[in-house]
Amino acid sequence: MSTRQSMTVLMAAALSAAILVPGLARAQSSPSLAEQVQQVQMQLQSAQQGTLSLLNRIDTLEQESRAQQGQIELLQHRIQQLEQQQKDQYLVLDARLRKLEQNAAPVATAASDAAAPAAGVNNPASVGAPASAQPTAATAKPPATVPASVTPAEQAAAQQTAYDNAFAFLRNGDYAEASRRFRAFLQRYPHASLAPNAAYWLGESYYVTGNYQVALDTFHRLLTQYPQSDKSRAALLKLGYCQFELKQYANASSTFNQLIATYPGTEEAHLAADRLRAIPQQSSGG
Repeated sequence: MSTRQSMTVLMAAALSAAILVPGLARAQSSPSLAEQVQQVQMQLQSAQQGTLSLLNRIDTLEQESRAQQGQIELLQHRIQQLEQQQKDQYLVLDARLRKLEQNAAPVATAASDAAAPAAGVNNPASVGAPASAQPTAATAKPPATVPASVTPAEQAAAQQTAYDNAFAFLRNGDYAEASRRFRAFLQRYPHASLAPNAAYWLGESYYVTGNYQVALDTFHRLLTQYPQSDKSRAALLKLGYCQFELKQYANASSTFNQLIATYPGTEEAHLAADRLRAIPQQSSGG
């Protein structure tokens, strides 16, 4: 081979090296296809983990939302029960108020009519006696220093007035003053015909203000002291209501069943049956 040919071969080899070496360097510096696929797979896996985490968070939020919705439904149910209790309470209260208002006027009139002639009959000798029989100034006795005894009619009128005054405070919503006056009435007239009514409204004044234990004791005392009174049914119903509010569900159930059995078909029996149906729900919830 001539020198010229040798030089030509060497130049071709050098040129080939100049072309191939940068390409090899680039091939070594850039990732392979397998590495690129692996990187994509890692990115997909990371994205899947993020999606799974997001789905778990959404599921947790849905569970919390369902729990809150359940609590809201329970609160709504409780509110409905409280509204129904108030409605039942004031239906009974209104009925009693109307009945007492209707009866109050005739009783007060009768008491006034009976008390009017009392002053004349305190001294029967002076009624229709001739002028000569009238005592003279010289023979007349000095006025008595001891007050005249109160007649039954006057006592009945005083009781009615005290009762009406206490009841007026109850009707106007001043339950504290009403309870004070009904207590005073019962202390002063424990055997009066209006005593069972006063005892009932005393318990009612406690019940309306949420003093369920005191109301329970008051209604129980009414049933013990005045078992044959007209207030027995209403007192028994309110006794059960108090037991219900105090979560004494077994006692409340017994009281309501007793009321239904003793006074079937009455308004109080229907109200007792309604409240009786609510007891299992309350028991399971608390």
